[in-house]
Amino acid sequence: MKLLFSILFFFIFSFVFPQVKLLSWNIENLGKSKSDSTITFIAKTIKNYDIIAIQEVVAGVGGAQAVAKLVERMNGTGVKWDYTISDPTSSSAYKTERYAFIWKTNTVKKIGKAWLEQKYHLEIDREPYYCTFQYQNKQFTVVNFHAITKNRQPETEIKYFKFLPNEYPDLNLIFVGDFNCPQSHTVFNPLKKMGYKSILVGQKTSLKKECKSDICLASEFDNMYFNVAQIKHLNSGVIHFYKNFNSLNESRKISDHIPIWFEFLLN
Repeated sequence: MKLLFSILFFFIFSFVFPQVKLLSWNIENLGKSKSDSTITFIAKTIKNYDIIAIQEVVAGVGGAQAVAKLVERMNGTGVKWDYTISDPTSSSAYKTERYAFIWKTNTVKKIGKAWLEQKYHLEIDREPYYCTFQYQNKQFTVVNFHAITKNRQPETEIKYFKFLPNEYPDLNLIFVGDFNCPQSHTVFNPLKKMGYKSILVGQKTSLKKECKSDICLASEFDNMYFNVAQIKHLNSGVIHFYKNFNSLNESRKISDHIPIWFEFLLN
């Protein structure tokens, strides 16, 4: 009886309260180097989420085609998906790339055009990519970001994020991606003082070159930051996709990062 009540409560709760499942993944060099079997594996890994934010789409030949092929595979599961890909980021001093968003059209609706951040494109090598979505008449904007590497001090870019909520006061911003910086870093303090909170604490998300004593993850780089006044955290976590492979060397053909996910309510 208790189990039946719990299931009934879940379905009523899901219907009455708007909730979304958002996934972010740095899929290393997503482009022509990814085989058909790799694309199929990625599609199976992410298909149970409503919105997918992807970093490291190759800017040159093959990047956009790989995203299109991925969406084609996902559409083959019987659920309709759509996608948008950014222009190449403006970096001339570092590695330019593209971002992508993929979403279930029967769950969320894309509002307007997605855009690359213009104001801080000189200060941020790979300027973030924004996309606004609507779910049950409530809107939120996902800010997709891939910071410069740790040895190049990503905090020098992330420090500009404290200005973005005021730049877009009418938008409910969720910052997602690979920050190459742990949430404990003081550079996130201004956002935290503004009411933002990370979905993960102490969770490593990048892969080592090889597992040592069953420890396969290296650094706390990937995360999401949301405004607690506008969003209620229901659940969050990571997907240990590498456990499907016999070695990290094989799994790193997919990516050197694991996906992170966030299930939330819109207040």
